[in-house]
Amino acid sequence: MQYGICNLSIVPLRLEPTDTSELVSQVLYGEIFKVIERRKSWSRIRLAFDNYEGWIDNKQYLEISEENYKSLKNEAPILSSDLIEYVQDNETKLLPIALGSSLNGLELLDHKYDGNCIEGIYDKSHLIKTALTFLNAPYLWGGKTPFGIDCSGFVQMVYKLNGYNLLRDASQQATQGEALSFIEESQPGDLAFFDNSEGQIIHVGILMEEHHIIHAHGKVRIDRLDQSGIYNQERNLHTHKLRVIKKII
Repeated sequence: MQYGICNLSIVPLRLEPTDTSELVSQVLYGEIFKVIERRKSWSRIRLAFDNYEGWIDNKQYLEISEENYKSLKNEAPILSSDLIEYVQDNETKLLPIALGSSLNGLELLDHKYDGNCIEGIYDKSHLIKTALTFLNAPYLWGGKTPFGIDCSGFVQMVYKLNGYNLLRDASQQATQGEALSFIEESQPGDLAFFDNSEGQIIHVGILMEEHHIIHAHGKVRIDRLDQSGIYNQERNLHTHKLRVIKKII
């Protein structure tokens, strides 16, 4: 088994080993992973944080030893907490990194960082404050940053920045936590999931106070939530059909 670390800012994780393939997620600076299949130009990897798999360009990561991988995986996460910051190498070259990048591997990558960081587990009440930092971020299928993010990536990153682990896709996240019977039982920070006509979970958002929800749909936005689903006042219609509300923490 081989192992790797992302030494660049925001690297695409693709469905197939080609630059034209669908973006399924992103690998942020400092994230570590197992290499489960390596080809001439591409590697299929499994991220340590959420076990998500996809293909990454071999030119966009560094190989590390099993010892370093296990050591970093066992460390308490330290994440960048600014919208964008920079790491610096010994030649004083700067590399921009996005909110939520992992700083645990700085020494291994021989980089320095002077920005703000976040670590530890925060109270549930802090989730909405974190979510609002992504407000108006454009929707991007597979995205995980304020420069482009999808619905489940948004939810995962908000929870990650507060010290909690969620799976990557909305359908996977829907398997976590405790189901609530009514909206009235929910609290800010709980998750609402939405399905399509086939009953497949296709969307997720974070509940706020007074029956509002913050979610990524076109952009990270705030809408109203009722027993039917998400109501978009600008369009005067329901955009998503409510399936279940889950209490994660």
